[in-house]
Amino acid sequence: MSEAVAHPATTHSGLLASLGPLLREWLPRQRWFAGKGRPVTGFSLVAVTDMLPLGGTLGLLHLLVRAHQPDAPTQGAMPHPGDCYQLLIGVREVLPPRLAPALIGHVTDGPLAGRTVYEALYDPRAAAVLLEALRTGARVGRLRFEGDPGQKIREELVPRRVTAEQSNSSIVYGDTFILKLLRRVVPGTNPDLELPLVLSHERCPRVPAPTGWLLADLDDLDEPYVLAVLQPYLRGAADGWELALHERAKGEDFTPEARALGRATAEVHTALARALPPVTLGHTQIRLLVGGMTERLEAAAQAVPALRPYAPGLHSAFEALADLAAEGRTWTAQRIHGDLHLGQCLHAPSGDWSLIDFEGEPSKPLAERRRPQPTMRDIAGMLRSFDYAAHSAGPPAPEWATACRAAYCSGYAEVTGRDPRTEPVLLRAYETDKAVYEVLYEARHRPDWLPVPMAAVRRLAADATP
Repeated sequence: MSEAVAHPATTHSGLLASLGPLLREWLPRQRWFAGKGRPVTGFSLVAVTDMLPLGGTLGLLHLLVRAHQPDAPTQGAMPHPGDCYQLLIGVREVLPPRLAPALIGHVTDGPLAGRTVYEALYDPRAAAVLLEALRTGARVGRLRFEGDPGQKIREELVPRRVTAEQSNSSIVYGDTFILKLLRRVVPGTNPDLELPLVLSHERCPRVPAPTGWLLADLDDLDEPYVLAVLQPYLRGAADGWELALHERAKGEDFTPEARALGRATAEVHTALARALPPVTLGHTQIRLLVGGMTERLEAAAQAVPALRPYAPGLHSAFEALADLAAEGRTWTAQRIHGDLHLGQCLHAPSGDWSLIDFEGEPSKPLAERRRPQPTMRDIAGMLRSFDYAAHSAGPPAPEWATACRAAYCSGYAEVTGRDPRTEPVLLRAYETDKAVYEVLYEARHRPDWLPVPMAAVRRLAADATP
């Protein structure tokens, strides 16, 4: 990292004059941009670091930039300061043809005038700079590259960008490590680093232990931004969603894999409960929980007319939970995955499952994502994922989903001694909440998929048990 030079943002006062007009067009087109549907009215720099000096053949800028957009109309809401995004910007005189897909634009004004800027994660040389900084534990201005001293990073691992991305971006280094760069960032302890570190200390083999991580320290904040996490790459592992679809399309029995996934989920939950003490949810906490579920149902019913006939039946799922709490029933809450589904699981050639992506739902506030919750939320998310897989890759196969759901719950019980199906009221409430979310999402983004969660809505509205 001898090439790296850091400058405070004040020395780049004209940088947005160069980048702003180009970012305004480029940023909303990225899959990980969260503010789609609202125009970007401007930017402000949170931090900027020269990872490679701009005078060379390749300049490399690390930016934390806040995108300003009109607030969505919400009565009584405080103005939103704008989402903060992590950008890695390459700067060249001329962009090589191999990097054409990474083009952001040609700069006409400001300190970068006459240069070409591009998404640097496409560039192996730029990606190598990040790994070398992690390998050497570099400090570059406000950026802190740290890691587990027990894990060594070899030099000259060839990087490649992962193309299948959604809310973040990833680079694989030589089939040895994978670096996940968080795109929309906030200060504070990110569970995508926090929980895998906790699980590694508990020696839980179901989650790859972090090898390194990138933090940003800003003068006006007590807590750093977590910007990236480096973990071992599970070579040959299959994405759980793709594996389920493949096996279903072949007509293969997926229940052994579902049972093993239930055991893996339970092992993670058990390790988290050992390391981070659970709490008890009584009447007051359950009333707040049910209130949130009810608000989400009412908002979804307003937005999706097809949901309205089933709203009373769905409400009964939440009311049943509230009634139990009013009778004095309590539940245990602990740290969980928070966004568990088949796509967050990797199946190794050995047959072992690993859980990944502990960030939770990125749209939720960080404090909410770190809040202890019943493990049933993760379980309900996975049961809904089996249902989705049963309606993909061919004609619907509800019996396939039923078998997988049962196998998953049985596997979970083999580790914990508690079958989730013995808590039907809590399970039905969480499945209902998840299905309501799915209805709203599909209505807005994939109307052709709306029948999938609507089938679950009809079942959950009619049945007193899941």
